Amino acid sequence: MSPFKMAWRNLWRNRRRTIATTSALTLALLVTVLYSSMLEGYLVNMISDSLDYEIGAAQVFAEGYQEKPSIYTSMEDSEAIVNRLEKAGLPATERLLGAGLAAAGDSSAGAQLLGVDVAREANVLTIHLQIHQGQWLDPEDPSGVVLGRKLANTLGVEIGQELVVLSQRTDGGIANELYHVRGVLRNVGDMTDRAGLFMTAPAFRELMSFPQGAHQILIKRQPDMLLPQLKQMAQQLAQGRVVQTWRQLIPALATMIDSSRGMILFMFFILNVVVGIVISNAMLMAVFERIKEFGVFKALGASPGSVLLLIYLESMMQVMLAIVLGGLVSVPLLWYLSTVGIDMKQMAGISVMGIAMASQWKAIVTPQTYGAPVVMMLLVVSIAVIYPSVKAAFIKPVEAMRYH
Repeated sequence: MSPFKMAWRNLWRNRRRTIATTSALTLALLVTVLYSSMLEGYLVNMISDSLDYEIGAAQVFAEGYQEKPSIYTSMEDSEAIVNRLEKAGLPATERLLGAGLAAAGDSSAGAQLLGVDVAREANVLTIHLQIHQGQWLDPEDPSGVVLGRKLANTLGVEIGQELVVLSQRTDGGIANELYHVRGVLRNVGDMTDRAGLFMTAPAFRELMSFPQGAHQILIKRQPDMLLPQLKQMAQQLAQGRVVQTWRQLIPALATMIDSSRGMILFMFFILNVVVGIVISNAMLMAVFERIKEFGVFKALGASPGSVLLLIYLESMMQVMLAIVLGGLVSVPLLWYLSTVGIDMKQMAGISVMGIAMASQWKAIVTPQTYGAPVVMMLLVVSIAVIYPSVKAAFIKPVEAMRYH
């Protein structure tokens, strides 16, 4: 009889133990796959939301702007930089930044003024899609502004109502203009929610007497481009300007994501330690139950290697059964979690690291979602059966026959 047939036959001599062991392995694999795919979905969505809403994959600044933001510290050649980036296949957009006071009726609040290139911004960010009420900016409506949700609530304004923006112009004069509320954003991030006031770039230039240049250039990364590659290319095209990737702009978020991915591996380790204990115990019990059988097997001339092979085959067959069963059970669950997801609307308004949580939490399935748990399980089981298989392989036939 071939070793494979013998191993398969031995598995079902004690159906209860085989079913229990295989079920434990299947459950461990299923939990690991679901956990890793959901956490990966959460992390990827957090990254994409922060990048797509406000930050971009990388940003370009004038020297010294980040250390001491000022409307006077700008890049006068920003238009040329953006053109070079676009010719290199990197969508980019300028942003004009300032601070002021927004007032409506008896209410007022500090505001972060953001002048945007409406056409280009749509190719880099998705904040124009995050409208809660009203509409996004329109170049044909220069007096229309879009507010962060909390800022709109603080001012008590609704769509179509007017507000006054006060600030200091770059020429030293007082900026004082009347605008109407064109749209209100949904929760996208703490700073934008509390103080974001968006207007078209021409409206910002007229308000602040800022005829040319920009304070910030946001860059979108191509899907197959690594961050170091993006930074290197942007530095060459920006010609001496400061270029930083999102990991440098928000290091706390980058650290949290790295730690979370480390937590996935730690979860794999804990679950597979349990798997190792389960399989080692099951195989040790199987060895002790069949100790006389192994004695006879060796007395008939079986080598220690053939006994080792038999034990390993039995263990691997249980793992393969668990992989098949785990895959069959996980496919519909992952399909649901990746297409429908978990409704997080009750968490609306809650932010993590200053980034608003998405209303739907969806899983992301990658080759690693299955590959990493399967490889780790195979490795752990291979290690776990060393002791039971060695004990069976090197037992002496005489001792085995006397075993009770």
